[in-house]
Amino acid sequence: MVNGKKLIYGLFILIGIIFYNCLSIAMEKPYHHLPDGTFRNPEGSPKRDPNVKWSYKIFNQEKKKLDMTVPNEHVVEKEKVLEDLKKYQEDDYVAWIGHATFLIKLGETTIITDPVFSKNAGPLIFGPKRFTEPALTLKEIPKIDLFLLTHNHYDHQDMSTIRRFPYKNAKVLLPLKLGKYFRRYNDVNEMDWYEEIRINKDLKITFLPAVHWSKRSLTDTNKSLWGNFLIDYNGKKILFACDTGIGNIYKVIGNKYGPIDLIFINIGAYNFYPIMPQKDKSIYHTNPEEALSIARDLKSKKVIGMHWGTFVLSLEPIMEPPKRFKDNAEKYGFKKEDAIIFKIGEINSLKKLLGYN
Repeated sequence: MVNGKKLIYGLFILIGIIFYNCLSIAMEKPYHHLPDGTFRNPEGSPKRDPNVKWSYKIFNQEKKKLDMTVPNEHVVEKEKVLEDLKKYQEDDYVAWIGHATFLIKLGETTIITDPVFSKNAGPLIFGPKRFTEPALTLKEIPKIDLFLLTHNHYDHQDMSTIRRFPYKNAKVLLPLKLGKYFRRYNDVNEMDWYEEIRINKDLKITFLPAVHWSKRSLTDTNKSLWGNFLIDYNGKKILFACDTGIGNIYKVIGNKYGPIDLIFINIGAYNFYPIMPQKDKSIYHTNPEEALSIARDLKSKKVIGMHWGTFVLSLEPIMEPPKRFKDNAEKYGFKKEDAIIFKIGEINSLKKLLGYN
């Protein structure tokens, strides 16, 4: 009888140990998940200097000094945009609407990225105003099957566009904690880093880390995630970057997922001097040279520079990013023609860009 009791006690202890270990494993969270429910950048990423204080007064004073002349060749005329949209409708293509908004057609799937069609990047009528119009209106865009949102900043998550978006049956992929903004949509999928979703037999999307942050109000800093989308289509890999700064994570991603055939990456919004102590340096937005460096780390074959030429978000000259991007391409191992700059409204064949049939 005594031995029987000991056996029962032993079993209870063993079950307790197993339960405790299982619970501990379940409670372990990845590095980017903090105990308070917020998120942080990948391990080893640069950190913001807490002593640097933002000044709207200085920013607006310096902004007035910028030459806001937009060259004619920066924007494609609407008539040609509509003609080209019709011309490429049976092809795989890329079209730049402006800023981080692209149309990417892959087979039967048309993707839109970070759609912003409002006149300003901010709540209601506030925030930076566009100095170039979207290449198309919401009524003019083709049927969208897949909606990719990288993070919640106003120049990427535009609530007016989200409310007015005509294709609410599109599958929406977005970071953790942002699904609440898409209640009127029928297929909303929050993603954590390294999660994969297969769209169809030819198309798979993986959500990957970026070096950035999230905020839409005074009380929600880093309460939603941010990240990059890796688009795997018929053996071709396209990475659409969230806003990002440099970080060791890109060598990790390059080793695991590279080589990448084509990267879309931010090349604007990097100069906040004299508010920030260093000129041409932002830990959350790559300058053109840093963007090329990340593309090299990702073992990319070609790279498209985006996130410029639409809003004044920083203090570099508005047409400086593409020039620096092209001028420095060869220093980072790219041919000049493989560091690609679109005009707003330009549409190009992906098959021609990437060399597939």
